[in-house]
Amino acid sequence: MPKIGFLGAGRMASAMVEGLIARGGFAPADLACLGGKGGTAAALSSRTAIRLAGSLDELLDGAGTLVVAFKPQQLGAADAGLARLSSGKLVISVLAGRRLARLAQVFPAARNIVRCMPNTASRIGAGMTGWCSQGPLAAGDRATVESLLGALGESLEVPEAQMDALTGVSGSGPAYVFEFAGALRDGGIAAGLEPATAERLAVGTLLGAARLLAERKVPPESLRDEVVSPNGTTHAALQRLSAGGFRGLIRDAVLAAKARSGELSAE
Repeated sequence: MPKIGFLGAGRMASAMVEGLIARGGFAPADLACLGGKGGTAAALSSRTAIRLAGSLDELLDGAGTLVVAFKPQQLGAADAGLARLSSGKLVISVLAGRRLARLAQVFPAARNIVRCMPNTASRIGAGMTGWCSQGPLAAGDRATVESLLGALGESLEVPEAQMDALTGVSGSGPAYVFEFAGALRDGGIAAGLEPATAERLAVGTLLGAARLLAERKVPPESLRDEVVSPNGTTHAALQRLSAGGFRGLIRDAVLAAKARSGELSAE
């Protein structure tokens, strides 16, 4: 019988399943999935050899953990049988904007509920996932959570009150980076580079800078200062960014995302 049941089999569930199997922590026989009418569950089962459940009862029979990975807007129409079938189980939700209190209405007898906020890089095992739990996790449940989220990349536990702010930084953050990459590419084109060359330079520069920042483990300002020479090219560029309010603009973007996350959570 499966140890973990995945309700929903889209990109995030697929990333978790493939990561768990690739890391050797779980065998395909330990996992099962159930999806809607779109065929994603059948495709995931065929690709990974995990069990394709035919019903909620079959998905959760013997499983100690339920991963809820369908579309967030479908929570209100979730099968009423989930309340009974999830009794005594660990429920892990990757539903964006759905707070623990709302999840507890659907899973009232779960032994614990974990709310997660992955980001898009989770698809390649390079994500940053923030999470919080309804109550203190038992050692075994914490190990399960860390294994599941470890399949997506790095994870960080925060109080639920900080989840909206976390969404503004890491949940939405990849989009800011992609936007900056596009702007850097366009700047290169304006400076006379061929589009393909400008894009390759922009992406490679971002990748290398991020790796250096992760490996050096120093404040980003320290590495910035290592690049800057008095009255040099980088100094001229940073002066223009400062004059345009670059840092304030990014701060305002994070705050806007945080505010919208709060609004969505309240709906």
